[in-house]
Amino acid sequence: MRPYSADLRALFCRYLDEGMSARAAGQVVGVSASTAVKWAQRRRATGSVAANKIGGGKPVLLEAERDWLMARIEQKKDLTLHELLAELRNERGVVVCCDTLWRFLRRCGKTFKKRRFSPRSRIAPTSSGAAIAGAGSSAG
Repeated sequence: MRPYSADLRALFCRYLDEGMSARAAGQVVGVSASTAVKWAQRRRATGSVAANKIGGGKPVLLEAERDWLMARIEQKKDLTLHELLAELRNERGVVVCCDTLWRFLRRCGKTFKKRRFSPRSRIAPTSSGAAIAGAGSSAG
């Protein structure tokens, strides 16, 4: 959704200057009563009814800790995400949620796969590919 044009907002202000109520001016220019009241409130507070900036990204909360985090992961490769989160809070004083840390590390190309470098299990498969479906089941 795009903001209303500056021309429409200026026309609204002219009607306000002529003594119309915000709701009446809004009805004349074709905006909802809610929008008209908000524009009038903004004009009283700031002197302008210009549209605010839409969107924009959030700053990356952990960018300042990038070097420390990468060094810590290299020092101890078997750290869990929650252990790293606790160290970040206790040693660096940075409190973030687990998802924030996970997304930051994923952006940095780091993952926390379970047993990524360990050999495969030597336990034999529990079922063979040639087994008949349902054979050996205890059901019914």
